[in-house]
Amino acid sequence: MNIAYMHPADQLVMFMQRIYDRGLTTTSGGNLSIQDRDGNIWITPASIDKGTLTRADIICVKPDGTIIGNHKPSSELPFHESVYKRRPDIHAVLHAHPPALVAFSIARKLPDLDLIPTVRKTCSRISIAKYAVPGSEELGENIGEEFSKGYDIVLLENHGVCIGAADMFAAFMMFETIDYSANLEIYASKLGSVRHLSPDDINMTETRFHLLMDDFIPNSRSSEELEARREMIKLIRRSYKQGLFTATHGTYSVRLSDGSFVITPFGRDRAYLEPEDLVRIKGGMKEQGKVPSRAVQAHDLIYRENADINAILLAHPPHAMAFAVTESKFDPRTIPESYILLRDIEKLPFSEIYADPMSVAHSFAPNRPALIFQNDCVIVTGSTLLQAFDRMEVLESTAHSILNSLSIGDIVHISQDEITDLKKAFNLVD
Repeated sequence: MNIAYMHPADQLVMFMQRIYDRGLTTTSGGNLSIQDRDGNIWITPASIDKGTLTRADIICVKPDGTIIGNHKPSSELPFHESVYKRRPDIHAVLHAHPPALVAFSIARKLPDLDLIPTVRKTCSRISIAKYAVPGSEELGENIGEEFSKGYDIVLLENHGVCIGAADMFAAFMMFETIDYSANLEIYASKLGSVRHLSPDDINMTETRFHLLMDDFIPNSRSSEELEARREMIKLIRRSYKQGLFTATHGTYSVRLSDGSFVITPFGRDRAYLEPEDLVRIKGGMKEQGKVPSRAVQAHDLIYRENADINAILLAHPPHAMAFAVTESKFDPRTIPESYILLRDIEKLPFSEIYADPMSVAHSFAPNRPALIFQNDCVIVTGSTLLQAFDRMEVLESTAHSILNSLSIGDIVHISQDEITDLKKAFNLVD
């Protein structure tokens, strides 16, 4: 979906619905605006249910102050105007009250940007603005001052967050990413000391393999490929709704019987992917005119070295990733389903996926279908796409249960004798 072809009113409705549906603001909280090329500010209305907005609810504020629309503009219009006045490069402003970022705002602390590489790359400039009454000129001044310093993300003391960007998708991408990082930091802190990435670590992730692949022109598309594309889109959208990955981060692939595979594209919004957006990879070449995920090399090597793997899911499920950014061991011996599907998960060093992807490919085995990478991601595999997705869901659910148990008491794991019984009952291979 190319939002450049969408009217500002339609964009505001679409993105507010996404924010509301994911529980990142409330019925009365948050507001969005877009400044068009003529200087008009399109903004969400005051006192209208954020979960049921239509384009008829959106207000247009003309450069001369004239208000066009069926409602009053958001009471926070002054700080939107303040941002646009100080930053001519910004044409979209997003303000919301997601619980994790509100937690940081009431503690008056900034979330860590260096837990996983994608956060620092997406959210490099963040600050905090002094508290003032909502809707006041003072609040507009406080926020505008931070944006004038070059910050794109401004946490508001005892309030929420304000984000400015060139367009609403860029603002939303930063919003979703910083909220993810805030949640991750909160979850991880329950496990113990949180590990941070260094600038050298983040620089290590700058790969161009996905950009340098040669092209091939597909002569036709088999029914098998079309079905794979269809099923991938269904589960990609499900994964996004469940928070297993964000709008632009997370990679799924499926191997076809001819040895080629289909993989998610680079930088495209996961919520609106269509089957034709997916990229086929064949013989080390990519489908002409498309750019595959940056993880394409790792997927390729895993398929080459593991004949029984036909689906690979790389994602950042937040509860499971709490184990990736701490030294805590993830132990799936919690309930039978968790052990049966996940078996013996290992945590590999951060650098391995970038410096030695062949070693990563060799790390998978029948009793090790999933791996956790320090401060980076989790990779889950399966003989089918549905099996891999099931494992990803169970991995996140298990991690969530373990984190919840920390406030209840010590975990009693399934015993070794009980594990032996499970292996016999379900024919689990070591």
